[in-house]
Amino acid sequence: MFKSKTLKAALLSASMVVALGACASEPDNNAGNDAAPADNGNANNAEGGDATDADVDTDNLVIGTLSDAEAMDPHGSNDVPSSNVQTNIFETLVKHSADMELEPLLATEWEATADDVWEFTLRDDVTFHDGSEFNAEVVKANIERILDEDVASPRSFLYNMVEEVVVVDDYTVEFHTEYPFAPLPSHLAHNGGGMISLEAIEADYEAMEDGGQPGDYINENPIGSGFFKFEEWQTGDRVELVRNDDYWGEPAQVQSVTFKVVPEDLTRIGELETGTAHIIDPVSPSDKARVENTDGIHVDETESLSLSYIGFNLQKEPFDDPLVRQALSMAINKDDIIEGVLEGTGTPAVGPIGEQVFGFSDEVEALPYDPERAQELLAEAGYEDGFETTIWTNDNRERMDMAELVQAQLAVIGVDAEIEVLEWGAYLDNTAQGEHDMFILGWVTVTGDADYGMHALFHSDNHGEAGNRSFISNDELDNLLDQAREETDESAREALYKEAMEILVDEAPMLYIYHQTYLDGVRDEVQGYWKHPNGLYQLHEVSIEN
Repeated sequence: MFKSKTLKAALLSASMVVALGACASEPDNNAGNDAAPADNGNANNAEGGDATDADVDTDNLVIGTLSDAEAMDPHGSNDVPSSNVQTNIFETLVKHSADMELEPLLATEWEATADDVWEFTLRDDVTFHDGSEFNAEVVKANIERILDEDVASPRSFLYNMVEEVVVVDDYTVEFHTEYPFAPLPSHLAHNGGGMISLEAIEADYEAMEDGGQPGDYINENPIGSGFFKFEEWQTGDRVELVRNDDYWGEPAQVQSVTFKVVPEDLTRIGELETGTAHIIDPVSPSDKARVENTDGIHVDETESLSLSYIGFNLQKEPFDDPLVRQALSMAINKDDIIEGVLEGTGTPAVGPIGEQVFGFSDEVEALPYDPERAQELLAEAGYEDGFETTIWTNDNRERMDMAELVQAQLAVIGVDAEIEVLEWGAYLDNTAQGEHDMFILGWVTVTGDADYGMHALFHSDNHGEAGNRSFISNDELDNLLDQAREETDESAREALYKEAMEILVDEAPMLYIYHQTYLDGVRDEVQGYWKHPNGLYQLHEVSIEN
């Protein structure tokens, strides 16, 4: 059985006791892992011990992560574990600061020279890891590759408004858009716009002509311009990067970084305590006190741009009925999840975006927690006796705990939900193909703009891998999202997104659960580390002190 503190708290309610009696058996995903790794020769650490005597390598940064990357190709994946590796190898034209302000990176300046034209001036001193030059032709090739239907990039939605990329001169490039698109610089800050060496792109196309798949060459030869270079990827185990000593800016402080896959939460903590890992991600909220009470390690907390949600598959009965979706939404107590599973490290979500994101409106009200009304809605939809379904999740402890609690709360209204835990890669593939009923996932509005937080998740153009795994198709919503991305007036855009939020609350394609606080475990010897609100590790200035 996997743990759920919220579920224990729910036992205090008579209705929950009834619900628990009807729960299906949960997958025992961590069997055999919780006991042995927890001590790691440091048995007192559960109550607060000492990790200061660990033998720590100061040259090679090790990050213990929950999940492996899906791809090295920044155009070929759309998941956070992949992005966390890619962002160190590949650079974008611009970047977001911690306060979500745009800053120069490979581009030094940019401006809208017409309603539908953005001009970027590029750095003239950048070379890729293979020695080739970065210039306007490279930018053109990268954007055209992302938009190439034969490549089928899951990140094409970021730039599908771009009609043409025009090379003005070696270090000036123009983006001509189908319509005015104010968020384009923010989209270009997304690591999906990471610049790949032109030679690598050409080699990848050659491999495709020889019968290979898009990204085959780049996944084995990820050549960017970043402060780290790719060294090795042992799938399911680790990714190793080494410092780029020829970096155009200040080199990285450490010689190498290893992203080590450590699926078990307590094993990650054990490795942090012993110095086997310098940083671990994530720290489960239920383990936060253990880390905080252990000398030599601490918890790094970051407010996020993320949403944790439970999606419904609108292509399957009974989730094609909005009454059913509203009922399930009203049956779930978000406060129970936040307090019990997250131990307070999150805020309830009204819709898909939080208040840090442009386009959020505090005038939109969430569906209330009301189990009695939920049962009435189920009866109106013809399911007065409830129904059977499944909840999918991957092997993330908070998601599994959330699934367990949701399972219990749905049982109160007669819905019998079986929990299924899938391996991360299969989870992404199968939800993209629409094989699920209900599923737990997250989305980070990386750009800080509602276009990214809504268009990808809910526009009918983006069904499946691009983001819309609930498979909602709503013409009115599509129209609002299209208008909002074409509107240049900020107040008009905000009004359009308010309307879109109201539709999304009413249509309830997903249960908007919470906006989380990121919790990472960090050894005290690590200096200069921070996590961006978009969820990506910032490793450029990290050093490890003796």
